[in-house]
Amino acid sequence: MPPSRPLPPPRLSDATRGRVLFGGDYNPEQWPEEIWHEDVRLMRDAGVNSVTLGVFSWAKLEPEPGAREFGWLDRLMDLMHDNGIGVVLATPTSSPPPWLGRLHPETLPRDADGRVEWWGGRQHFSHSSAVYRRHAAAITEDLAARYGGHPALTMWHINNEYCTFDYGDEAAVAFRRWLRTRYGTLDALNSAWGTAFWSQGYDTWDGVLPPRHAHYLNNPTQVLDFRRFTSDMLLECCIAERDIVRRHTPHLPVTSNFMPLWVGQDTWRWAEEEDVVSVDLYPDPRDPLGAQSAALVQDLTRSQARGPWILMEQAAGSVNWRGVNHPKPRGLNRLWSLQAVARGADAVCYFQWRQSRQGAEKFHSGMLSHAGERGRTFQEVKELGAELARIGGEVTGTHLTSDIAILHDWHAWWAGAQDGRPSTEVDYPDVLRAWHRALWESHLTTDFAHPEHDLSAYKLVVVPQLYLLTDTAIDNLLAYVRDGGTLVCGFLTGIADEDDRVRPGGMDPRLRDLFGIRTLHEWWPLDAGETVECEGFRGTLWSEEIEPEDGAVDEVIPYKGGELDAYPAILRKGRAWYVSTLPEPQALSALLTRIAADTGARPVVDGLPGCVEAVRRGALLFLLNHGREPVTVEVPGTYGDLLTGTTVEGHITLGRYGVAVLRP
Repeated sequence: MPPSRPLPPPRLSDATRGRVLFGGDYNPEQWPEEIWHEDVRLMRDAGVNSVTLGVFSWAKLEPEPGAREFGWLDRLMDLMHDNGIGVVLATPTSSPPPWLGRLHPETLPRDADGRVEWWGGRQHFSHSSAVYRRHAAAITEDLAARYGGHPALTMWHINNEYCTFDYGDEAAVAFRRWLRTRYGTLDALNSAWGTAFWSQGYDTWDGVLPPRHAHYLNNPTQVLDFRRFTSDMLLECCIAERDIVRRHTPHLPVTSNFMPLWVGQDTWRWAEEEDVVSVDLYPDPRDPLGAQSAALVQDLTRSQARGPWILMEQAAGSVNWRGVNHPKPRGLNRLWSLQAVARGADAVCYFQWRQSRQGAEKFHSGMLSHAGERGRTFQEVKELGAELARIGGEVTGTHLTSDIAILHDWHAWWAGAQDGRPSTEVDYPDVLRAWHRALWESHLTTDFAHPEHDLSAYKLVVVPQLYLLTDTAIDNLLAYVRDGGTLVCGFLTGIADEDDRVRPGGMDPRLRDLFGIRTLHEWWPLDAGETVECEGFRGTLWSEEIEPEDGAVDEVIPYKGGELDAYPAILRKGRAWYVSTLPEPQALSALLTRIAADTGARPVVDGLPGCVEAVRRGALLFLLNHGREPVTVEVPGTYGDLLTGTTVEGHITLGRYGVAVLRP
């Protein structure tokens, strides 16, 4: 017999099956069983087709060491299946039961000051603890063995929002082991960390510690490596549980939900290990840039997934962790949910189904709020469920294409965020948001990419800020421009190598040559609220004293007045642009729009009102009005609106927070 072919890796489509998944975290252990049947009735009424079970159920499943209480979960799995609701089954390992910390205090993480993080909340586990990992593997193994063949099971969800740092003794041993693998010898570590500074040289591995609380500044490369180590240790935990469930269900996809732009995970690396990429997203309803903030996370998640992805958590109303927790106005939940679908989501889910009456998140909204089924929240959820069912067959599995990529890298963020840097006003996520905003407000759809990714498919690549760049990444950027691409880089890019060693000349010489920079004399950071005049606009946050190479530069936009008068604020050499300040939003948008147009990258629809977002996903055109007033949008051709069933020809009026999903 010929050898059997390996099964193809499972994908999100194996769970969606032509539908947009709609539902969220369901925590029925908080409620008496008679409520479960009422929940299912209301879920069906709302169009819920997927629930996540077990995220925080470890103490319920294993009330004492080695015990297994699966009866309640058996009944729930059967109940979901009987009512046509699929189950994303979670491993409960993000919230160990109190007995684990009490009997095994070494499983509890310690902060940089050596303080224990006790049970009573969540995420109270040391990622490096062998005891924690053993118990997590045991409960995962038994869950997978028991429910791997259950017909309700559609997907696995590993842990929840991995976000634990640990500076304890067991983590220190693991850190040293990680460093041995990375560097091999103490001489190599001492060189990479620059330990000649401040007499930090190590003569034994036992002397190496996590960057615990120090009298003054920690070694920045030690901190950088500890960030890398933390991401890798958490990923080891995730992979261990993933491999267990895969053995039992190789045909089912596995995910673990990211938090948007959380500093502790290199989710480019994590996404490579996931069948499905998922994210939790909670923009502030009062934030005038909430929709843009959401779009950034959606674009990043779609790019990591290389296609459709899951919105694993959002709020149907208010959250409970801001200083003031505002509810979502009428229509905003629908608008932001459909925005996620427009930007690639094949699942729209919430934390959580029924709003809790007890515990730390009882003021965090649910799909079914304290107001019950007559409440506005549930009625809006019900309407959204019907609309997602209406468009699911047309949208699921389809892709977006973009001519523009924004480069982002966690390692560059980690290195650039060190103490002792030129300006604490420069915050990497804020700079990233500013550049994405400039493109979003110009109605230009963007992907994200890692600086070492293949960039050849893009007409324009923008680098808001990448303080740290590897040699491979720099060579990649040079090759991209050499092969005909257009590159725009912001300030503080290419300053350091992968060990956070400042490049010769304060910026990598290859990049200085690419941009036509002879000498970078000084960085001139700006105070909070300070601006610098440039020809035609004002710069914020940062400025630089740059001397261009004689005769090498094709275009210069200079600073005007002050110490930097006549020095380049922006310069271009061929298809490579360097922006040495952060232009005010309108100016940055105008600059990038001009450059994008020169490359042939254009908005999906021309002449859009400023409050309207247009995204083309597959054959469908999504129009989203982020304004509170009706607006008319000119659209070329004739379309059918999948949400209303009406024909659209020439123009369409979108009401407050209105959405149209147009099919040619």
